[in-house]
Amino acid sequence: MERPLVVSALENQVKARPMPRHVGIIMDGNGRWAESRGLDRLEGHREGSASVREVTRTARRLGIQALTLYAFSSQNWARPAEEVAGLMDLLRDYLERERAEILDNGIRLNAVGDVDRLPRFVKDPLERLIADSRHNTGMVLSLALSYGGREEILRAAQRMAQAITRGELAADRVEEADFESFLWTNGLPPLDLMVRTSGELRVSNFLLWQMAYAELCFTDALWPDFRTDEFLRCVSQYQQRERRFGLTTAQVKREDPPQRAKA
Repeated sequence: MERPLVVSALENQVKARPMPRHVGIIMDGNGRWAESRGLDRLEGHREGSASVREVTRTARRLGIQALTLYAFSSQNWARPAEEVAGLMDLLRDYLERERAEILDNGIRLNAVGDVDRLPRFVKDPLERLIADSRHNTGMVLSLALSYGGREEILRAAQRMAQAITRGELAADRVEEADFESFLWTNGLPPLDLMVRTSGELRVSNFLLWQMAYAELCFTDALWPDFRTDEFLRCVSQYQQRERRFGLTTAQVKREDPPQRAKA
């Protein structure tokens, strides 16, 4: 009974402070969690889906506008074929199992990445749930699938170059907002907080453009062990940091952060 009481107290403290608008999470450590228990690596990913559900519920309850989860990277396609196939099966199962949870709680599902690479048995339920939740006005849950930050920037640059060639943009007048409109994350709030689990201290090609002014939180917890209490601690860390966006502390105290940081 003690842990829920502690979590409840921390959640109340977090709710009383400014909330990050957009949180991204690198969900790392599933394989190590399973191997440390003598289990198949896929069992770690299966257990990790419980963390996805709990963290999504907590973020929704806190009033966070957008949550982006790094579910499958562009580089993950190079893993052993049997592991990739198992991950695709788990992804399909997640989409089917969480469909009611997402729709009943007003969550809008989104996907970022080269989703055309996904097998049809995953892509079909993904597209159906995105379509069926498109009018929901609650939190946006984005799954980063077949995603890479460098790949996203390259794809955006190619698309922008095509728009310039067609005469839709003037090359000498392109601004950040123009470029961002070609990113997979177009329409999402600015990324305020990036979390990585498992003790690794790198960003692994995740939301590279969007991370420019994000606060970073690294935790030793493996993803299957990352639940509400760990998530609240990360949000609490974010709330205790001074966000200057290139200004001095004195300037921040006198005025709001730059307009581009609030857009």
